[in-house]
Amino acid sequence: MLAFIIKRLSNAVFVMISVTFLAFVIFSAVGDPVDQMLNEQATQQQRDDLREKLGLDKPFLMQFGTFVVRAAQGDFGISFRNQRDVLDMISERFPATFELVLVATFISLVVGVPMGVITAIKRKSWYAEAMQFTSIIGISLPSFVVGIGLILVFSVWLGWFPSFGRGDTVDLGWWTTGLLTRSGQMSIVLPALSLSLFQVTLVMRLVRAEMLEVLRSDFIKFARARGVPARSIHFRHALRNCLMPVVTMTAMQIGGLIAFALVTETVFQWPGMGLLFIQAVTFVDVPIMAAYLCIVALIFVVLNTIVDMAYAVIDPRLRGADK
Repeated sequence: MLAFIIKRLSNAVFVMISVTFLAFVIFSAVGDPVDQMLNEQATQQQRDDLREKLGLDKPFLMQFGTFVVRAAQGDFGISFRNQRDVLDMISERFPATFELVLVATFISLVVGVPMGVITAIKRKSWYAEAMQFTSIIGISLPSFVVGIGLILVFSVWLGWFPSFGRGDTVDLGWWTTGLLTRSGQMSIVLPALSLSLFQVTLVMRLVRAEMLEVLRSDFIKFARARGVPARSIHFRHALRNCLMPVVTMTAMQIGGLIAFALVTETVFQWPGMGLLFIQAVTFVDVPIMAAYLCIVALIFVVLNTIVDMAYAVIDPRLRGADK
């Protein structure tokens, strides 16, 4: 077991270093941040001084090595544009993104699981077919199109929800939340719906597939032969046995939602990490871009490692599967 854990942790470290290196290679080609920070009247001496201050006069590998060493200590440097600590800026935006992902995940489970059960046990009914057809349309539309459509209908036409922003927030000292205020609760509805649409479809289809497989198993046939009521078979036996893959997939998708929330945050001007990243790209703020990518990659790696270790604990045969 110890060798398995060491191997997984080594893989995680290698992935993080690889992602960081690729980020630096890509972001170095985005543009020169000095051109964004100084006006056209700036002298060459001013440009050279700023480049030296930012550490951009050093070779690429030296810049990369310095960033890796500092990032391992929780120091992602200073924002080129705002001249503020990058980790402080991301920490200020993280609560907004996390709450958005949390609400979107809740919606996906509350909506997706019942839809998956209905389309499995009533698969020949017209409403089950309608649900599947609707899910195909929903998963095919880009998230920015869905977001604009929600704004048009529920904000412009009906006026039920705000079209942008996070609303009023409450400062808890170590966390800022909008879930404790009325305007904050209303503001999160549309972006959470837009972000959860793809997840709802995944949960629905996974639950449907698992339910159909479980309903064909022998113990379900025995339960029907014994006269167990259909409701008990569907919800007490079948659904309980198909929830483990759903929970695993949901945990794995949390990292994906955080990563892809940037489109939703841009459409709804949600003040989260995604919007901060888009603004950093606009101003070629490399420290923020690199830090964002590293944090998102870290979330993916941590979740994957936890799931792998949990599987290894549950099924010891997996520990030797990579040998």
